Amino acid sequence: MKAKTRLFTQYLLNRKYFLILCFLFAIVNLLVGYVYQLPLERALLAIAICGFLTVIIGAFDFYQFYEKHTKLASLYKQEVIDLKKLPEVKNLIENDYQEVVQKIQERLLKLENDSAQSEQEILDYFTTWVHQIKVPISALHLILQEHDQENSDEMEEQLFKIDQYVNLILQYVRLGSSSTDYHFQEVNLDELIRENIKKYAPSFIRKNLALQYEPTNFYLITDPKWLGFVIDQLLSNALKYTNKGAITIYLEKQALVIEDTGIGILPEDLPRIGKRNFTGFTGRKHKNATGIGFYLCKQIAQKLGHSIILSSVPKKGTKVSIQFDEQDILTK
Repeated sequence: MKAKTRLFTQYLLNRKYFLILCFLFAIVNLLVGYVYQLPLERALLAIAICGFLTVIIGAFDFYQFYEKHTKLASLYKQEVIDLKKLPEVKNLIENDYQEVVQKIQERLLKLENDSAQSEQEILDYFTTWVHQIKVPISALHLILQEHDQENSDEMEEQLFKIDQYVNLILQYVRLGSSSTDYHFQEVNLDELIRENIKKYAPSFIRKNLALQYEPTNFYLITDPKWLGFVIDQLLSNALKYTNKGAITIYLEKQALVIEDTGIGILPEDLPRIGKRNFTGFTGRKHKNATGIGFYLCKQIAQKLGHSIILSSVPKKGTKVSIQFDEQDILTK
């Protein structure tokens, strides 16, 4: 009711010059009758008739005003606006407005097409670059096999990190691409976990860290490539910030948990962890931290329909949980 009253008020304000003209006409009619000493009833009758006709025409005009407003409000709520559904043009000004809107939409579509093309070109470039850089990385792995074991292990570790950073930038670009697709299928969670454990086995040995892991026997519907990337990054972070103790991987209430005994995160940093480029105190202490990895994990988990919950105690460790939606979980 309040909305309609407000709309009617707006209508009256929109027709204020016409209403002022009607009021002046009534005054002039009375003055003319007074000057010519005509009966007052005649002037009042003329005013009453004109007023009645004004109300009838005004009611019809307000109805059209209301219909047009309702249609435009409905179009405004739509994600994509079809200009063909705009209200019918009633005068030259409305036609001018619609032509301006049409031109704006055409320019917007052109900008979107140019942006999509530019985005695809950047993605293609980075994809090509990643594949090209992997060739010398693989060659270096082969060369290192011929050198003494102690130096080779250290260089292998650095090459592994380079490979990680290369994959990280590729996933960063892909995640922001509108052409990124997701292939959901039945996934054995243990297969993804074992694949990443195998990849990081040399790092566990090198840092003399214990790994505590028991098979989860857990199946769900998700994208294995993207979920595998999330597990990879979480395990990488756990290894990066843990120098002693153990890393534990287990299932807890339909959530995959990766828990470490590392340096932990300050309480004031926890709410901002996962925001783009935020590293917090830990990042300032470890200069190679960028904050991109965990940011990507949260973004990917959201797109997959999962969620990531983080808890930590400084100098005691961090616990990261990937919470799966019940409708994605399969029973075996």
